[in-house]
Amino acid sequence: MRLGAIFRRRPPAGEPEHLRRGRLGEEVAYRHLRKLGYTVVARNFRTRDGRGEVDLVAWDDGRLVFVEVKTRASNTLVAPEEAIDLRKRRMIVRAAGEYLRRGGREWSLARFDTVGVVLRDPIEVELHKDVFSRRSVFARGTGRGEGFRFA
Repeated sequence: MRLGAIFRRRPPAGEPEHLRRGRLGEEVAYRHLRKLGYTVVARNFRTRDGRGEVDLVAWDDGRLVFVEVKTRASNTLVAPEEAIDLRKRRMIVRAAGEYLRRGGREWSLARFDTVGVVLRDPIEVELHKDVFSRRSVFARGTGRGEGFRFA
């Protein structure tokens, strides 16, 4: 994927660079998932109480997938998807729970994926499926990095 078309869009006036980078990464991830056959049904879903949020919600092979997007300007020592700490995973799971309840869906349909985006030319996009579970996020003793299942 090329940067040109995405960077040509005008950012909101005064938007901080990290927010712009995040927005660009989410757009890249959205397009990538659609190209892979995902049906994206929500973007930037937030719980009513503000204690949970998820970047993308999509259907993939009968599973309702909650996707966290992590974007970097370049390859750093930490891969984008490894920057999702326990607090963030809990926010994602809370949002997933509310989304499922509102839609009358069961937890058995849920899956948690990550998309890592590195904004280079060409852009690097990496999808990791089923990287953590609701159970691993709320298990006792779960700390940073625990509960991840990268293939």
